[in-house]
Amino acid sequence: MADWQEISGGVTAPRGYQAAGITAGLKPSGLPDLALIWSNVEAMAAGVFTTSQVKAACVDYCRQRLQAKHSARAILCNAGQANASTGIQGVRDAEESAEILARELNISPESILLASTGVIGQRIKMDALRTGIPKVVAALSETGSDAAAKAIITTDLVKKSIALETTIGDRPVRIGGIAKGSGMIHPNMATMLAFVTCDAAVSSHLWQQMLGRAADKSFNAITVDGDTSTNDSLIALANGQSRTPAITEMGAEAEKLEAMLTALCQHLAKAIARDGEGATCLIEVQVTGAYDEVSARQIAKTIAGSSLVKSAIFGRDPNWGRIAAAAGRAGVNFEQDNLQIKLGDFLLLENGQPVPFDRAAASAYLKQTAADSSLPRDPSNNFSWQRTDNPVIIAVTIGNGHGSGQAWGCDLSYDYVKINAEYTT
Repeated sequence: MADWQEISGGVTAPRGYQAAGITAGLKPSGLPDLALIWSNVEAMAAGVFTTSQVKAACVDYCRQRLQAKHSARAILCNAGQANASTGIQGVRDAEESAEILARELNISPESILLASTGVIGQRIKMDALRTGIPKVVAALSETGSDAAAKAIITTDLVKKSIALETTIGDRPVRIGGIAKGSGMIHPNMATMLAFVTCDAAVSSHLWQQMLGRAADKSFNAITVDGDTSTNDSLIALANGQSRTPAITEMGAEAEKLEAMLTALCQHLAKAIARDGEGATCLIEVQVTGAYDEVSARQIAKTIAGSSLVKSAIFGRDPNWGRIAAAAGRAGVNFEQDNLQIKLGDFLLLENGQPVPFDRAAASAYLKQTAADSSLPRDPSNNFSWQRTDNPVIIAVTIGNGHGSGQAWGCDLSYDYVKINAEYTT
């Protein structure tokens, strides 16, 4: 049983945080497009970023800031332009963004972290940003998480937000998060942004280690389309406002905090996979019997990312051969005779051999997990709509090892091609 409970409030649920989201005129749609998260004190800051060699200016900016200083007070995110592959002027735009915000907040630019999302190759609309920053600062509120969550999305159908609470040292400790992502999603980070706030007191090096491990078990374990983006950023702040004793090394309290952080990241990661562009269902791949967790996650991610597996799930076809093929090419050694595959409660393969199963019933199981894909992809109208929480479960056993791992993805529908074929036109 989880040693925490879900609460409301998103990134403003932890003590000492405010947030805001406004329409600054960055998106041609006129939807909210500028978000700000603010801590009333300096907070320990950690980050995990894209592994792509082509990186947005905000990614390099944040990496440099976190290398020089392991704390921050504000996260500014613009939506509409990725500011990636925009050369030296894109770098200057990012730096100017921080400088303008620093003046408005009366803090040092070194205490500001940045994120961008949108079309690659497009610079931030600086005129709109210059007038928008004072407005987003003025809109800061202890109930502003929902507005911020809406302001960071692009092709998402729904906002993604959660907050959790536990007890450490007889005092409540809270953690909150918001995220965006729907396409260009693949392990090793993806076109996703996630911002986490926490009111625990934790050392910077430990906070960074916790976030890295949580990312491996969550955001690095999802895939929508196999494409890794230029802007992926997972940024976490911990400001100590819970007034709990500082956590400086691993132990029972650190393990408790990390488990809650991982649970929060997994919730947001699964919400991104569930909201994949054109998707009708969430896929959860569970792998057991591997030599170690890394091997198990590698197989799970390969299956979840297979275009053939994803297409079969969309067609409600219980085609176990595609699952077996994906597991076999994952780069992990195992004996074929030990392979077992289940789809929900249906056993499809045992000891490397097919077994009889009710194909019609298995197809019906896949249909039960589907959402209505005919709903319009319009985030301005569908923030309240959620796809079913019942994922397609693919369970794979490859031996008798102690390693287990999970990955999440979604099916591949006709609409994915339509959405991305028309993305800039």
